[in-house]
Amino acid sequence: MAKFTYGPVEIYLIGFDGERPGQDVVNAILNLVESHTVRLLDLLFVSRPEHGELTVVELDEITDGYGLAGLEIEQLGLAGEQDVEDLADEIEPGTAAAVLVVEHLWAREFAQALYTAGGRVLQTQQIPAPVVNEMVEAISV
Repeated sequence: MAKFTYGPVEIYLIGFDGERPGQDVVNAILNLVESHTVRLLDLLFVSRPEHGELTVVELDEITDGYGLAGLEIEQLGLAGEQDVEDLADEIEPGTAAAVLVVEHLWAREFAQALYTAGGRVLQTQQIPAPVVNEMVEAISV
């Protein structure tokens, strides 16, 4: 078996008010990539005007305007039309979202080791950060 080129990939739908993410969101994406926490495989911006059709914008169309100049994407095109359609119901009129496809870099070596040892991930479940923090706060009181 050849060494894994990629580890597990996750798709995030990040919502925000207005037509584009704020600078804090842009900086957070840049920091994740620059710190080698994740490898960004694709990034799309999707908006839904109050009265209009869903609009999808590829990263290469807006890098300078969004403050993402110089951001390198590994595999443009991994988030396809079907992914956007599957996620579109979550985007309310008058808002926008970013579809991020990321590889968690720590997980590649782990996935390779599992596979080599005959193991496999049977299930994963993500608990959103606000829920975790609320639970911890409730337990700590």
